[in-house]
Amino acid sequence: MNITKLSQLDLNKKYSYADYLLWKIKERVELFKGMIAEMSPAPSTTHQRILLILTRIFDAYFINHSCSLFFAPVDVRLLNKKQSTKDKDIYNVVQPDLIVVCDEDKIDERGCLGAPDLVVEILSPGNSNKEMNIKYELYEEAGVKEYWMIHPTERQLLIYVLENGIFIGKKPIIESENAISYLFPKLKFPLKKLFVGVK
Repeated sequence: MNITKLSQLDLNKKYSYADYLLWKIKERVELFKGMIAEMSPAPSTTHQRILLILTRIFDAYFINHSCSLFFAPVDVRLLNKKQSTKDKDIYNVVQPDLIVVCDEDKIDERGCLGAPDLVVEILSPGNSNKEMNIKYELYEEAGVKEYWMIHPTERQLLIYVLENGIFIGKKPIIESENAISYLFPKLKFPLKKLFVGVK
């Protein structure tokens, strides 16, 4: 079936990545356990400023690193604990703001298949609940090793590290402190850098 509008889809139905690939809709969507989640039409300028600065910082660190860096939009197909990469029925497709992937076998032309090592999401009034609840659970279940949530309004960074299959929240990092990755300890920078030009 040729789907060109989101309104043509049954939002109460469960879909797979195979379905997702057939859609030719303009709206950006993600799949959370097979259910469609519509994304904002376009990120705010605050979001874009932070993402650009963060990408520059990460790129400078990872440019000579064995891990790969990708920024939105990039499809990440998350697997649950019972799935393998050969499973055709993938029901979680997300588009994080930034990902770091150290296993090159997870990268293909369509994006990332499996859990990235590090995921970054920039919160906004329209997506905070989604990033802090639904995606948090999906990333934890999929085995993301480190999850960053950047809160522009509060000028804070929240970091969660996977320990024995469960995310453990670390001390919140405020604007006057340094952001440091637990997975990549040499990835360190003043958090205030992210908020240059942000009102």
